[in-house]
Amino acid sequence: MQVLLANEYGFCFGVERAVEMVEEAVSAGDTVRALGPLIHNEQEMQRLAHEGVTTISDPIQIGRLETAVIRAHGVTPEVQKELEALAAKVVDATCPFVTRVQKLAARAAAEDRHVIVVGSPDHPEMIGVKGYAPNHAFIIKDETEVAGLPRLRNPLVVSQTTIKVKTFFDTAEAVRAKTDDNVQIINTICSATKDRQEAARALAGMVDAFYIIGGRHSSNSVKLLGVCKEQCEKSFLIETEEEINPADLDGVKTVGVTAGASTPNWLIDKIVKHLEAIGREQDAGLKP
Repeated sequence: MQVLLANEYGFCFGVERAVEMVEEAVSAGDTVRALGPLIHNEQEMQRLAHEGVTTISDPIQIGRLETAVIRAHGVTPEVQKELEALAAKVVDATCPFVTRVQKLAARAAAEDRHVIVVGSPDHPEMIGVKGYAPNHAFIIKDETEVAGLPRLRNPLVVSQTTIKVKTFFDTAEAVRAKTDDNVQIINTICSATKDRQEAARALAGMVDAFYIIGGRHSSNSVKLLGVCKEQCEKSFLIETEEEINPADLDGVKTVGVTAGASTPNWLIDKIVKHLEAIGREQDAGLKP
Protein backbone atom coordinates (compact mmCIF):
# COMPACT_ATOMS: atom_id res chain seq x y z
CA MET A 1 0.00 0.00 0.00
CA GLN A 2 1.42 3.35 -1.05
CA VAL A 3 0.93 6.46 1.10
CA LEU A 4 0.98 9.76 -0.83
CA LEU A 5 1.12 13.23 0.69
CA ALA A 6 -0.57 16.18 -0.99
CA ASN A 7 1.73 18.87 -2.34
CA GLU A 8 0.46 21.38 0.24
CA TYR A 9 -0.52 20.44 3.80
CA GLY A 10 -0.15 21.27 7.48
CA PHE A 11 0.79 24.48 9.28
CA CYS A 12 0.04 27.66 7.37
CA PHE A 13 2.07 30.83 7.84
CA GLY A 14 -0.35 32.33 10.36
CA VAL A 15 -0.48 29.26 12.60
CA GLU A 16 3.28 28.70 12.47
CA ARG A 17 3.79 32.38 13.37
CA ALA A 18 1.38 32.12 16.32
CA VAL A 19 3.10 29.03 17.72
CA GLU A 20 6.53 30.62 17.34
CA MET A 21 5.38 33.79 19.12
CA VAL A 22 4.06 31.76 22.05
CA GLU A 23 7.23 29.66 22.27
CA GLU A 24 9.34 32.85 22.27
CA ALA A 25 7.30 34.20 25.19
CA VAL A 26 7.72 30.92 27.08
CA SER A 27 11.47 30.95 26.41
CA ALA A 28 11.64 34.47 27.81
CA GLY A 29 10.27 33.16 31.10
CA ASP A 30 6.80 34.67 30.76
CA THR A 31 3.71 33.10 32.30
CA VAL A 32 1.75 32.65 29.10
CA ARG A 33 -2.02 32.40 28.90
CA ALA A 34 -3.91 32.22 25.61
CA LEU A 35 -7.42 33.62 25.32
CA GLY A 36 -9.14 30.60 23.86
CA PRO A 37 -7.26 27.79 22.08
CA LEU A 38 -4.31 29.32 20.23
CA ILE A 39 -5.10 27.15 17.20
CA HIS A 40 -7.71 24.50 16.38
CA ASN A 41 -5.61 21.43 17.11
CA GLU A 42 -6.03 19.67 20.43
CA GLN A 43 -2.81 17.66 20.13
CA GLU A 44 -0.64 20.74 19.51
CA MET A 45 -2.41 22.56 22.35
CA GLN A 46 -1.54 19.65 24.65
CA ARG A 47 2.10 19.91 23.60
CA LEU A 48 2.10 23.64 24.37
CA ALA A 49 0.42 22.96 27.71
CA HIS A 50 3.37 20.74 28.64
CA GLU A 51 5.57 23.78 27.99
CA GLY A 52 3.49 25.80 30.44
CA VAL A 53 0.99 27.54 28.16
CA THR A 54 -2.49 27.65 29.68
CA THR A 55 -5.80 28.69 28.16
CA ILE A 56 -8.35 31.10 29.58
CA SER A 57 -11.90 31.77 28.41
CA ASP A 58 -12.33 35.35 29.63
CA PRO A 59 -9.94 38.34 29.86
CA ILE A 60 -10.77 38.78 33.54
CA GLN A 61 -8.85 35.54 34.21
CA ILE A 62 -5.51 37.07 33.21
CA GLY A 63 -3.15 38.13 35.99
CA ARG A 64 -1.36 41.47 36.11
CA LEU A 65 2.04 39.79 35.94
CA GLU A 66 1.09 37.43 33.12
CA THR A 67 1.39 37.54 29.33
CA ALA A 68 -1.88 37.33 27.41
CA VAL A 69 -1.91 35.87 23.91
CA ILE A 70 -4.49 36.76 21.26
CA ARG A 71 -4.94 33.61 19.21
CA ALA A 72 -4.54 33.29 15.46
CA HIS A 73 -8.28 33.85 14.89
CA GLY A 74 -8.16 37.33 16.41
CA VAL A 75 -10.56 39.09 18.80
CA THR A 76 -12.78 42.16 18.84
CA PRO A 77 -11.19 45.58 19.53
CA GLU A 78 -12.98 45.69 22.87
CA VAL A 79 -11.50 42.38 24.01
CA GLN A 80 -8.02 43.46 22.93
CA LYS A 81 -8.32 46.68 24.95
CA GLU A 82 -9.48 44.70 27.97
CA LEU A 83 -6.47 42.39 27.74
CA GLU A 84 -4.10 45.35 27.40
CA ALA A 85 -5.57 46.89 30.55
CA LEU A 86 -5.26 43.70 32.61
CA ALA A 87 -2.10 41.89 31.49
CA ALA A 88 1.57 42.72 31.92
CA LYS A 89 2.06 42.14 28.19
CA VAL A 90 -0.14 41.21 25.22
CA VAL A 91 1.18 39.08 22.37
CA ASP A 92 -1.04 39.62 19.33
CA ALA A 93 -0.77 36.38 17.35
CA THR A 94 -3.67 37.22 15.04
CA CYS A 95 -2.99 35.83 11.58
CA PRO A 96 -2.07 38.71 9.21
CA PHE A 97 -4.67 37.42 6.73
CA VAL A 98 -7.33 37.78 9.44
CA THR A 99 -6.03 41.24 10.34
CA ARG A 100 -6.58 42.25 6.71
CA VAL A 101 -10.25 41.26 6.89
CA GLN A 102 -10.63 43.19 10.15
CA LYS A 103 -9.15 46.34 8.59
CA LEU A 104 -11.29 46.08 5.45
CA ALA A 105 -14.44 45.72 7.57
CA ALA A 106 -13.50 48.66 9.78
CA ARG A 107 -12.79 50.91 6.79
CA ALA A 108 -16.09 50.05 5.07
CA ALA A 109 -18.01 50.68 8.30
CA ALA A 110 -16.30 54.06 8.69
CA GLU A 111 -17.62 54.90 5.20
CA ASP A 112 -21.13 53.84 6.31
CA ARG A 113 -21.14 50.86 3.96
CA HIS A 114 -22.50 47.42 4.70
CA VAL A 115 -20.06 44.54 5.07
CA ILE A 116 -21.07 41.04 4.00
CA VAL A 117 -18.73 38.41 5.41
CA VAL A 118 -19.10 34.90 4.01
CA GLY A 119 -18.37 32.47 6.81
CA SER A 120 -19.67 30.78 9.95
CA PRO A 121 -21.21 33.29 12.40
CA ASP A 122 -20.08 31.23 15.40
CA HIS A 123 -16.45 30.91 14.30
CA PRO A 124 -14.06 32.93 16.53
CA GLU A 125 -12.53 34.62 13.48
CA MET A 126 -15.95 35.90 12.43
CA ILE A 127 -16.85 37.08 15.93
CA GLY A 128 -13.64 39.11 15.94
CA VAL A 129 -14.22 40.57 12.46
CA LYS A 130 -17.78 41.62 13.30
CA GLY A 131 -16.38 43.56 16.24
CA TYR A 132 -14.65 45.87 13.77
CA ALA A 133 -17.96 46.75 12.08
CA PRO A 134 -20.60 45.90 14.71
CA ASN A 135 -23.43 47.94 13.21
CA HIS A 136 -22.61 47.33 9.57
CA ALA A 137 -21.56 43.69 9.21
CA PHE A 138 -23.65 40.67 8.28
CA ILE A 139 -22.11 37.22 8.49
CA ILE A 140 -23.75 34.65 6.21
CA LYS A 141 -22.81 31.05 5.46
CA ASP A 142 -23.55 30.97 1.73
CA GLU A 143 -25.67 32.33 -1.13
CA THR A 144 -28.88 30.83 0.28
CA GLU A 145 -28.85 33.46 3.05
CA VAL A 146 -28.48 36.49 0.76
CA ALA A 147 -32.24 36.86 0.25
CA GLY A 148 -32.65 37.43 3.99
CA LEU A 149 -30.36 40.47 4.03
CA PRO A 150 -31.83 43.99 4.28
CA ARG A 151 -31.39 46.61 1.57
CA LEU A 152 -27.65 47.02 1.19
CA ARG A 153 -25.60 50.23 1.03
CA ASN A 154 -22.62 49.95 -1.34
CA PRO A 155 -21.66 46.63 0.25
CA LEU A 156 -18.22 45.17 0.65
CA VAL A 157 -18.12 41.38 0.32
CA VAL A 158 -15.24 39.57 2.03
CA SER A 159 -14.81 36.10 3.47
CA GLN A 160 -13.67 34.02 6.38
CA THR A 161 -10.10 33.06 5.53
CA THR A 162 -10.80 29.31 5.53
CA ILE A 163 -13.94 28.79 3.45
CA LYS A 164 -14.26 27.08 0.06
CA VAL A 165 -13.52 29.35 -2.90
CA LYS A 166 -16.71 28.36 -4.73
CA THR A 167 -18.86 29.23 -1.70
CA PHE A 168 -17.37 32.72 -1.59
CA PHE A 169 -17.80 33.57 -5.26
CA ASP A 170 -21.31 32.08 -5.48
CA THR A 171 -22.33 34.21 -2.50
CA ALA A 172 -20.63 37.33 -3.87
CA GLU A 173 -22.53 36.99 -7.14
CA ALA A 174 -25.80 36.58 -5.23
CA VAL A 175 -25.08 39.82 -3.34
CA ARG A 176 -24.30 41.58 -6.63
CA ALA A 177 -27.64 40.43 -8.04
CA LYS A 178 -29.52 41.66 -4.95
CA THR A 179 -28.61 45.35 -5.11
CA ASP A 180 -28.29 48.14 -7.63
CA ASP A 181 -25.66 49.80 -5.46
CA ASN A 182 -21.95 49.45 -6.13
CA VAL A 183 -20.66 46.11 -4.80
CA GLN A 184 -17.00 45.70 -3.90
CA ILE A 185 -15.83 42.07 -3.82
CA ILE A 186 -12.48 41.23 -2.23
CA ASN A 187 -11.41 37.61 -1.96
CA THR A 188 -9.88 37.32 1.52
CA ILE A 189 -9.55 33.53 1.56
CA CYS A 190 -6.07 32.67 2.79
CA SER A 191 -3.85 31.51 -0.07
CA ALA A 192 -2.76 28.55 2.06
CA THR A 193 -6.39 27.44 2.33
CA LYS A 194 -6.87 27.64 -1.44
CA ASP A 195 -3.55 25.88 -2.15
CA ARG A 196 -4.34 23.04 0.27
CA GLN A 197 -7.80 22.55 -1.21
CA GLU A 198 -6.47 22.45 -4.77
CA ALA A 199 -3.65 20.04 -3.85
CA ALA A 200 -6.06 17.78 -1.96
CA ARG A 201 -8.56 17.79 -4.83
CA ALA A 202 -5.83 16.81 -7.31
CA LEU A 203 -4.55 13.95 -5.18
CA ALA A 204 -8.02 12.69 -4.17
CA GLY A 205 -8.77 11.79 -7.76
CA MET A 206 -5.73 9.49 -7.86
CA VAL A 207 -6.12 7.41 -4.66
CA ASP A 208 -8.40 4.70 -3.23
CA ALA A 209 -8.71 6.26 0.24
CA PHE A 210 -7.90 9.63 1.76
CA TYR A 211 -7.13 10.84 5.29
CA ILE A 212 -7.42 14.47 6.33
CA ILE A 213 -5.56 15.12 9.59
CA GLY A 214 -7.10 17.96 11.55
CA GLY A 215 -9.34 19.03 14.40
CA ARG A 216 -13.08 18.53 14.04
CA HIS A 217 -13.53 22.16 15.11
CA SER A 218 -11.07 23.34 12.44
CA SER A 219 -12.98 25.05 9.62
CA ASN A 220 -10.28 24.52 7.02
CA SER A 221 -9.93 20.81 7.92
CA VAL A 222 -13.68 20.25 7.55
CA LYS A 223 -13.57 22.03 4.17
CA LEU A 224 -10.69 19.77 3.10
CA LEU A 225 -12.82 16.75 3.91
CA GLY A 226 -15.59 18.08 1.69
CA VAL A 227 -13.16 18.74 -1.16
CA CYS A 228 -11.68 15.24 -0.91
CA LYS A 229 -15.08 13.53 -0.78
CA GLU A 230 -15.93 15.13 -4.13
CA GLN A 231 -13.18 13.01 -5.70
CA CYS A 232 -12.77 10.11 -3.27
CA GLU A 233 -15.81 8.88 -1.34
CA LYS A 234 -13.57 6.92 1.04
CA SER A 235 -12.27 10.07 2.75
CA PHE A 236 -11.91 10.42 6.53
CA LEU A 237 -11.22 13.32 8.89
CA ILE A 238 -9.07 12.12 11.80
CA GLU A 239 -7.25 13.76 14.69
CA THR A 240 -4.94 10.89 15.72
CA GLU A 241 -3.76 7.54 14.40
CA GLU A 242 -6.02 5.72 16.87
CA GLU A 243 -9.00 6.73 14.72
CA ILE A 244 -7.77 4.78 11.69
CA ASN A 245 -9.66 1.52 11.19
CA PRO A 246 -7.41 -0.93 9.30
CA ALA A 247 -10.54 -2.57 7.88
CA ASP A 248 -11.19 0.62 5.90
CA LEU A 249 -7.93 -0.04 4.06
CA ASP A 250 -8.64 -3.61 2.97
CA GLY A 251 -7.85 -3.88 -0.72
CA VAL A 252 -6.63 -0.27 -0.85
CA LYS A 253 -3.51 0.22 -2.96
CA THR A 254 -3.02 3.99 -2.61
CA VAL A 255 -3.81 6.29 0.31
CA GLY A 256 -3.76 10.08 0.13
CA VAL A 257 -2.92 12.24 3.12
CA THR A 258 -3.33 15.95 3.75
CA ALA A 259 -3.63 18.05 6.90
CA GLY A 260 -5.40 21.18 8.04
CA ALA A 261 -3.56 24.44 8.56
CA SER A 262 -3.40 23.90 12.34
CA THR A 263 -1.91 20.40 12.16
CA PRO A 264 1.76 20.18 13.22
CA ASN A 265 4.36 18.22 11.24
CA TRP A 266 5.17 15.91 14.15
CA LEU A 267 1.58 14.65 14.17
CA ILE A 268 1.45 14.26 10.37
CA ASP A 269 4.68 12.23 10.42
CA LYS A 270 3.33 9.99 13.18
CA ILE A 271 0.13 9.20 11.26
CA VAL A 272 1.92 8.62 7.95
CA LYS A 273 4.22 6.09 9.66
CA HIS A 274 1.17 4.39 11.18
CA LEU A 275 -0.47 4.09 7.75
CA GLU A 276 2.73 2.68 6.29
CA ALA A 277 2.87 0.12 9.10
CA ILE A 278 -0.71 -0.96 8.32
CA GLY A 279 0.31 -1.33 4.69
CA ARG A 280 3.26 -3.55 5.62
CA GLU A 281 1.04 -5.72 7.80
CA GLN A 282 -1.46 -6.13 4.99
CA ASP A 283 1.29 -6.97 2.51
CA ALA A 284 2.68 -9.58 4.90
CA GLY A 285 -0.76 -11.12 5.27
CA LEU A 286 -1.06 -11.52 1.49
CA LYS A 287 2.20 -13.45 1.20
CA PRO A 288 2.00 -17.27 1.24
